[in-house]
Amino acid sequence: MARPPRPSRTASASRAAGASRPASASRAAGASRPAGASRPAGASRPAGASRRRALVLPALAAAAALALTACVPQQPAGTNPPVKQDVTTAPIGDKTIVEGGDLVMALSAEPDALDPTTSSSLYTRYVMETMCQKLYDIDAEGDLVPFLATELPSLSDGGLTVDIPLRTDAVFADGTPFDAEAVVTTLRRHLDKPDSSRASELGPVTGVEALDDDTVRLTYERPFAPLTAALADRAGMIMSPTALEAEGDDFGDAPVCVGPFKFVDRVPQTSITVERDPLYYDADDVHLDTITYRIITDASIRAANVRAGDVQVADSMSTMDVDALMADDGVTVLQVGSFGYQGLTVNIGNQDGVGTDPVQIDTPLASDVRVRQALAMSIDRDSLVQSVFGGWNDTACSPIPPTSPFATAASDDCPGYDPEGAKRLLAEAGVTTPYEIEMQVSNNADTLRLAQALQAQVADGGFRLSITPVEYSTLLDVQSRGDFDALQLGWSGRVDPNGNMVNFLRTGGGNNYSGYSDARVDELLADAAASIDVDERAALYGEVVTQVQEDEPLIYLYRTRSLTALTTEVAGVSTYADGVVRLSDAAFVEGE
Repeated sequence: MARPPRPSRTASASRAAGASRPASASRAAGASRPAGASRPAGASRPAGASRRRALVLPALAAAAALALTACVPQQPAGTNPPVKQDVTTAPIGDKTIVEGGDLVMALSAEPDALDPTTSSSLYTRYVMETMCQKLYDIDAEGDLVPFLATELPSLSDGGLTVDIPLRTDAVFADGTPFDAEAVVTTLRRHLDKPDSSRASELGPVTGVEALDDDTVRLTYERPFAPLTAALADRAGMIMSPTALEAEGDDFGDAPVCVGPFKFVDRVPQTSITVERDPLYYDADDVHLDTITYRIITDASIRAANVRAGDVQVADSMSTMDVDALMADDGVTVLQVGSFGYQGLTVNIGNQDGVGTDPVQIDTPLASDVRVRQALAMSIDRDSLVQSVFGGWNDTACSPIPPTSPFATAASDDCPGYDPEGAKRLLAEAGVTTPYEIEMQVSNNADTLRLAQALQAQVADGGFRLSITPVEYSTLLDVQSRGDFDALQLGWSGRVDPNGNMVNFLRTGGGNNYSGYSDARVDELLADAAASIDVDERAALYGEVVTQVQEDEPLIYLYRTRSLTALTTEVAGVSTYADGVVRLSDAAFVEGE
């Protein structure tokens, strides 16, 4: 599919996925806590106030864990390490395209609302990729490229004024013209909607206006380097102002954007269907008639459906199935490392819901940093990656991947595995051991295997971990409400570290599910976003990582390797390091 020409890269607006880190960007991993750093904010919970009862009582939790161990397949011990080589696209190349047809993709989880302003699900991004284009996107190398914008933003007034030029040939799926006023409407909704998850992603905006039909201007209180990267994700998905006026908060039930496909219908827990949009500016290069996203949460069933040809594409293949899929002549497997991470979120102060003022929770896990540090010290990440995932995934100790130009010695540093030291910390904290923690997890085989391995590991450090499996879409609501002690979920990742950190770690951030609050971390994140110097930003993010590893509101565990399977009857499918499976360019092709 034709795309606008890529402009030359600028230091502040693009990156190379595999760029080596400048030597000056590194810093000592053991930096001390700044003297003025504050502790989590808010009043402590009244001593008599009750916490939510665990969904699984301790006795039942033990029985459930035994049952899980019996029914969840275990990763077989491999004799050879996996061959991890990035394959981001199944190219059409010189294959003969068969125009039309309905492509079926097996989705591993139910997306949340199809609303760019409020969504927090990776799987929603899969669906929106085909029908809700962004101002910018990333390419296979991780470089930022324009989509609905025609060039990278131009800066003036010391970076406080940002102008974005727009396409003039685009139309929304409902026939509404795509223009600067439409972009302004979307951005203001992102900034002003009370339940928006995008406001903090856009930075300290002081104004948004249309200079003319095809130019948008944003003004800032202070420079904001991550803007282009933010607009390469949901913050940059532009919604039809006509549909927004008509649907309001229910926009996600019938979304209307600019894209090669448009929304048709959704059957909850079953499927989402989109169809080719004849109004799309590049409609002649859209090859499929429809795409049906079918919800199939069991990885082994997704794999079987791909091999049988009942679905053409499937995301998030299990590491237990990938070797067999790669050996199948009728299947192609895309694989790529991730900008993101999987982690264990500890609820410190999220009593009233994400985005509200943090209120300290009065439990040893939440209120005593030594208990959280002991939990982190009880986890052997290398062992988890090998035993649970056969070495396919990579260990993670921070939200910044080692391949990022913003990586430093501090962001690469991992808390040491020391179960005996963990026991000593628990003794210092004066808690009774084994200390009991309920961990809620997504109800799928790979996650349950991870949970069981964590359960066994932390027992050696003095913890008794009960596992509560929850459906993925429900788990998203649980973390937003703050209705958990500990919770295992991840983040698919963004090209700029700001997108992996500020929403999760800044006080009041839209994804700060732990209710974490530290004034020094807030200051460091703001300073990093205001700088256009890569080395300076990297050093500041390294300081954030050091502080977060001391406070442990979010214990980083590993990075998923995105494994996408597709039949050889389709091509033009891509998966990049942001984790999104891209079907906009997909087509059926004749067999070789």
